[in-house]
Amino acid sequence: MVKETPATRPANARFSSGPCAKIPAFELNMLADAPMGRSHRAAVGKAKLKEAIDLTREILGVPADYRIGIVPASDTGAVEMAMWSMLGARGVDMVAWESFGEGWVTDVVKQLKLDANIHKAAYGEIVDFSKVNFDNDVVFTWNGTTSGVRLPSGDAIPADRAGLTICDATSAAFAMDLAWDKLDVVTFSWQKVMGGEGAHGILILSPRAVERLETYVPAWPLPKIFRMTKGGKLIEGIFVGETINTPSMLAVEDYLVALKWAQNLGGLNALIARSTANAQAIWDFCATRDWIANLAVSDDIRSNTSVCLKFTDDRIQDGAAFAKAVAKRLEKEGVALDVGAYRDAPAGLRIWCGATVETSDIEAMLPWLEWAFEAEIEAQE
Repeated sequence: MVKETPATRPANARFSSGPCAKIPAFELNMLADAPMGRSHRAAVGKAKLKEAIDLTREILGVPADYRIGIVPASDTGAVEMAMWSMLGARGVDMVAWESFGEGWVTDVVKQLKLDANIHKAAYGEIVDFSKVNFDNDVVFTWNGTTSGVRLPSGDAIPADRAGLTICDATSAAFAMDLAWDKLDVVTFSWQKVMGGEGAHGILILSPRAVERLETYVPAWPLPKIFRMTKGGKLIEGIFVGETINTPSMLAVEDYLVALKWAQNLGGLNALIARSTANAQAIWDFCATRDWIANLAVSDDIRSNTSVCLKFTDDRIQDGAAFAKAVAKRLEKEGVALDVGAYRDAPAGLRIWCGATVETSDIEAMLPWLEWAFEAEIEAQE
């Protein structure tokens, strides 16, 4: 007989992995200073965009000689800009252990038609970086959003590499300590850890990446929104707030509100601590139950943002159907929204634990997860 429903509910049941939960106590009137109906090229618009770039640099600790640009089409647009503009100058190693990394492999092999070295690992595992050739350009994700597996550090990336490292850090930035000296291109979207609205990406370039852009012309045509140079020189305006296409000033204001919230918390270390506390609550829960486990095969590579879980009970007859039923039951009760595993990932759950989520909400949700599991077990019997 299934026990009664838990007494406590999460104050915020939004655990989606993107767009993610807004900052705590968010209200729409926080965006009142957005210059609506004004040109992003007017002084007020450019000032807002420049402020977003400057605060991003401050909180993430981006080196002073790295460029930061706000670009179209979310993290996908930022990654595509980098790959289409820079790859082809030397050999390429592609690294993937989940669906988004697989997507970049497809783009490079089937669209750019480059003869790349492919390194893949199954969901829950990670590629052995000691087998990656860093004399080539290397494209990889820091955190596999759909697998819950992360690169534990940048130690495996050589400082004296000849190629560029292009890192999709979309669910890592603001929640993990990125090794800037090992990264030449970093991309992310603010809809992840900062809980911002969708459609905008961030592209960060090291001096080595800028040198590549200014000395290499790809063999293929580049769409206008991918072009970052003119006359062999970087278009510096992109990296001081003169965006390639029209940004949403409302979304920019939303990002600024989140950045200032992070600044007031204490910056990157505080954001990492919040994300880790959220994930730890789930890890501790799983450690005391024999019916659920982290998808990551070892603790050192498990993500502290996109925590992916698998059901391990032998009584489960159809893993995919069971996981969907649990997620549906949690949503129906209004205690956990959008926690189903990504469509290409193994059956299970994915619970976002980024910094905008409160640990108290994770802790309130977990008894409901146990309740939903028991209810589904009973339903199938």
